[in-house]
Amino acid sequence: MEEYKEIERSIITKYRKDIWSKFVKAVQDYKLINENDKVMVCISGGKDSFLLAKCIQELVRHGKVKFDAYYVVMNPGYVEENRDLIYNNAKRLNIPITMFDSDIFDVINTISGEKPCYLCARMRRGFLYSKAKELGCNKIALGHHFDDVIETTLLSMFYGSEIKTMMPKLHSDNYDGLELIRPLYLVKEDAIISWKNYNNLTFLNCACRFTEKIEMNDENVSKRKEMKDLIRTLRKNNKSIDYNIFKALDNINLNCVLGTKKNGVYTSFLDSYDREKISKE
Repeated sequence: MEEYKEIERSIITKYRKDIWSKFVKAVQDYKLINENDKVMVCISGGKDSFLLAKCIQELVRHGKVKFDAYYVVMNPGYVEENRDLIYNNAKRLNIPITMFDSDIFDVINTISGEKPCYLCARMRRGFLYSKAKELGCNKIALGHHFDDVIETTLLSMFYGSEIKTMMPKLHSDNYDGLELIRPLYLVKEDAIISWKNYNNLTFLNCACRFTEKIEMNDENVSKRKEMKDLIRTLRKNNKSIDYNIFKALDNINLNCVLGTKKNGVYTSFLDSYDREKISKE
């Protein structure tokens, strides 16, 4: 059996419970992919996005819903060896990628100041949305996983003073008809790492020119690592801690929160406090 077929087989056999079933559950539960969708799968070169591409390929071949997928790599200015690694992995995994260039790294090096990761993410998103429109796609699939969701939630609480999370899908504010989806939403990072190691695969981490310089100086990077370490510590006493955090976001008791905000409008519990008392009498 060819190597890429063995790798594909491992997703639906050895990792059926931890990867494939959770991928399918997210797609179905959150209605991420519909009939006749055109999905642009964004591949950064890392383990998450390459696994996402393989899962999408399997869904295209054997899923009940018919849709088209395009596998796209945006080159923000990778050095040659990193660009070659992406091409080699795509060939090894039998993923028909299309790579297009941008000058993101050059721009960031000129104007970003002390927080290049934030600016890089915003610029990447803009380039990807434009490419999706060019291809006629209505959805963009990203490789964010379960751990990304939990870490984002805690970051918002501890440093943003609000409860919000990374959603499984959302509409683009600037590009009509485009949705961003996260099919690996329920897949834990440990499972992805295990799949990578089991198949002896080597992927890029960030491949950013500035990673070594800002890894512990950039606030976004260091704070996310802090959340990752915190969850790892809490899990020693409660192995379900990350799942409980996730489930809490799907089980908010509005009778017991001080206030909520929707579309920028804040509502205090006091706004309906006396009315609710009267209605009970």
